[in-house]
Amino acid sequence: MAERSSWSLSGALRGMFAKKTIDDETWDDLEDALITADFGPDLTEAIVADLRTKVARYNTTDPKDLQRMLREGIEERLARFDTTLKLSDRPAVVLVVGVNGVGKTTTIGKFAKFLGNYGRSVLVGAADTFRAAAVDQLATWAERAGASIVRPQQQGQDPASVAFQTIERAKLEGFEIVLIDTAGRLQTKGGLMDELTKIRRVIEKQAPIAEVLLVLDATTGQNGLAQAEAFVEHAGVTGLVLTKLDGSAKGGFVLSVQDKTGIPIKLVGQGEGIGDLTGFTPHVFAQQLVG
Repeated sequence: MAERSSWSLSGALRGMFAKKTIDDETWDDLEDALITADFGPDLTEAIVADLRTKVARYNTTDPKDLQRMLREGIEERLARFDTTLKLSDRPAVVLVVGVNGVGKTTTIGKFAKFLGNYGRSVLVGAADTFRAAAVDQLATWAERAGASIVRPQQQGQDPASVAFQTIERAKLEGFEIVLIDTAGRLQTKGGLMDELTKIRRVIEKQAPIAEVLLVLDATTGQNGLAQAEAFVEHAGVTGLVLTKLDGSAKGGFVLSVQDKTGIPIKLVGQGEGIGDLTGFTPHVFAQQLVG
């Protein structure tokens, strides 16, 4: 396992691009590296085909050119999506969705801290009312982030009513941004989506919803996306948050998830600390990924 986690795309590419010339082995190695980094077969094929065309067009045999073209190609693919967070409404209401276990609660704490660093006042709504532990955990993270929280008045309280109370308090006390945690699992998938629809309806009577952010664990790759597909389909997701994006071992997932869903990545978490969630910048990411 340790060996797997120490592998990185940029490391694998470094050796490849240090060679004197582009040859058949270069293309095989590049394909293997992209697949290992979780780009998925379709995207890998498209990227390699695109690079082969460019290498032929510019008639180059220099691996450094190939490195630059790969970096620019990845950046270009990522930049097709608008990664800006839309938080200009007051209050700007953000619904945070995702299956349990992806780090949704910690992400909300980190996001509250991220917003607080920009001087924004943040109110968190604990609308995942079915898990007492989730409410306590969220309260701990909100406190660490310097954010206020609206907790359920009793366990199992209707999540939509907690969301309602949160918006009510935000308007009353002038909070700029509201982050609402939602359940990641109910008895049935349909039940969960109905619950989200109800929460949305209740919120929208009081304020527009600025963003619906879906949290995905980057280390679970395509499996995590398959689990989250119901949210993509029914929850009106406007942006993705990738957690546990440690280095570039699974970096290809960033491209393949945007490609598959058509939804931009807006935030990335690259560590466990409260300050480890940042906005997503295609240029910086492509640089980190390819070197």
